[in-house]
Amino acid sequence: MKHKVVFKSIGTVLCIEAASMLPSLIVALINHEKAAIAFALSIGIIAAIGAALMRIKTPISRIFTRDGFAIVSLSWILVTLFGTLPFLLSGSIPSFIDALFETASGFSTTGSSILTDVEALPKSVLFWRSSTHWLGGMGILVLMIAILPSVSASTINIMIAESPGPSPGKLVPKIRETAKILYIIYIAMTAVLVVLLLLGGMPLFDALIHAFGTASTGGFSSRNASVGAYYSVYIDVVITVFLFLFGVNFTLYYYLFLKRDFKSVLRDEELRFYFGVVVGAIVLIALNIKGTVYQTIGEAIRYASFQVTSIISTAGFATADFNLWPSFSKIILVLLMLTGSCAGSTAGGIKCVRIVLLLKIIRREITRLIHPNAVQPVKLNGRRVDEETLSGVMAFFFFWMLIIAVSVLIVSLDGKDLVTSTTAVLATVNNVGPGLGAVGPTGNFADFSALSKTVMSLCMLIGRLEVYPIMLLCFPSFWKRSSI
Repeated sequence: MKHKVVFKSIGTVLCIEAASMLPSLIVALINHEKAAIAFALSIGIIAAIGAALMRIKTPISRIFTRDGFAIVSLSWILVTLFGTLPFLLSGSIPSFIDALFETASGFSTTGSSILTDVEALPKSVLFWRSSTHWLGGMGILVLMIAILPSVSASTINIMIAESPGPSPGKLVPKIRETAKILYIIYIAMTAVLVVLLLLGGMPLFDALIHAFGTASTGGFSSRNASVGAYYSVYIDVVITVFLFLFGVNFTLYYYLFLKRDFKSVLRDEELRFYFGVVVGAIVLIALNIKGTVYQTIGEAIRYASFQVTSIISTAGFATADFNLWPSFSKIILVLLMLTGSCAGSTAGGIKCVRIVLLLKIIRREITRLIHPNAVQPVKLNGRRVDEETLSGVMAFFFFWMLIIAVSVLIVSLDGKDLVTSTTAVLATVNNVGPGLGAVGPTGNFADFSALSKTVMSLCMLIGRLEVYPIMLLCFPSFWKRSSI
């Protein structure tokens, strides 16, 4: 590993983080908030450290796989640690562990919170809290690639380490142009959502907050009752639609809008699986809650649709307390937490493409039992999937389940009930936000111990970066200096 390249890249990322606090500082100044001092100090501290690291004399021209993983994992950890400064210096969240939890939840687009009264926070702090969502949604390192003129094609290794999904790749020959395309789509969709929310009567500040939370599939709100505070069918429908859209692989938008390749989009197996799961879950839950929770089928479909898209996109917004729903509906929501949306989206979870491949692997193994000599390759979108990719998917799934099991064991030391402990970990590892029990849509994570909050903060980062970038830091061989 080339340490100078890693630290210089981290310096650039920290400078981007400092710059991203400027809008929050402006909000503080407009509203005459004392938090302006906290943001000014935070910007100064982070920018100074970032600038010092950027002065390291080494060209960022060749970034190998190990370098990419190191840059991504260390950048996310440091960005999270420094992101706590506005909360701590403003006194909004005086506890470091609580501030760490909230910041990790923001950047990882999880949306879990230790705050009991969100509306009591200064507007500038709320804006920074939601800004961490929007930055983390597409990825801070992807943003760095998009805006830096000096990066080369070798930075594909950064995108591989940071982008959610089994195999991110280049849309166009130059990786910098790929990053720019992704961010242009991301910004354009966010802007359209802001306009639609404004048309629904939502104030500009609230529209920005909820657009950030929807685009990143994060779920932080400026209201204690989340989206449910607006009691608006129009707002519910708009956010429901956009939660689904932001759960789609962004590569498909490139093919749809820029290349006009409609056939590739319609043939995509992951998209069809994602759409089928969403529709199926809405129908099953609507039928289950109609007559028990809601009296009309219209109400049942409205609330089922919002909660299903919010959970499978791992946003975690809420318009209803699904803790009060029948067990059948709650179990479906838990399964959706694990599944997540599409690879290459801003959502968390295992990802639909991995579920599709796992199901195909199971079908192949059953076929082999019946016909031992049969040769049945696994195909996705008409193309054969190599065995290395399939073994990688199985290893990822096992690793994912192992992390959940170990984390649940540690969190259970707090003595909370099984449902609360288990779904709290599921909600953080899968970047969902709310769970069930005490951490349901009307609850929060404030009552957990410092150990549990630290573990779940780590779970959020592990979930956002999909295990390997963070876990590699635990291996001594990873830190050995490269001879290249």
